[in-house]
Amino acid sequence: MEVGKNKKHFVLVHGACHGAWCWYKVATLLTSAGNRVTAVDLAASGINPKKFEDEVLKFSEYSLPLLDIMASLPPQERVILVGHSLGGLNLALAMDKYPEKVSVAVFLTAFMPDSSNRPSYILDKDYTLATTLVRVGSLFQEDLSNAPFFSKERYGSVTRVFIVCDEDMAIPDEFQHWMVENNPVKEVKVINGSDHMPMFCKAQELCHSLLEIAERHA
Repeated sequence: MEVGKNKKHFVLVHGACHGAWCWYKVATLLTSAGNRVTAVDLAASGINPKKFEDEVLKFSEYSLPLLDIMASLPPQERVILVGHSLGGLNLALAMDKYPEKVSVAVFLTAFMPDSSNRPSYILDKDYTLATTLVRVGSLFQEDLSNAPFFSKERYGSVTRVFIVCDEDMAIPDEFQHWMVENNPVKEVKVINGSDHMPMFCKAQELCHSLLEIAERHA
């Protein structure tokens, strides 16, 4: 992708227990292709100094670093939001609050809520948390069970793309396809041979997919 008028701004959102560091391969590839990349550390994640036990009790608090980035964008700028795993719910919150600032939202083997149920619904369906993650995390299920629905008018107005990883053992392939069937998206892409962490095992393929999505939808 050429630098200049085609330059895109990707905002990368990690999943539970991870941080901005997990995007280092993909961020480097996207930047090398002439794009701007912002990888966010959500609250109590990565190098963010807060702790879940007593400082981050609500999903909105956990999402605040992402929401701050969205709020700081210039009025005419629209970004490509990419959320991995639990990060799909952070994407949904940002989309609902700032739909005018998102050109396309990419759910990377991520939880993708609908606008007909509370956010906790998608977590209640199925989720096996990986056992090798590096920081204590939270799924905020109690908080999300009382949260309002994401709106069809705002969240539902943003173009969405889903990337399926067909060897994912944390969010199984069948569940990924169920989410898409339950809440149809503009496009579904598949990364074959990828586990739950395509940014590590299939970084080149993931970068290629993101660039294609940006070219087609952003």
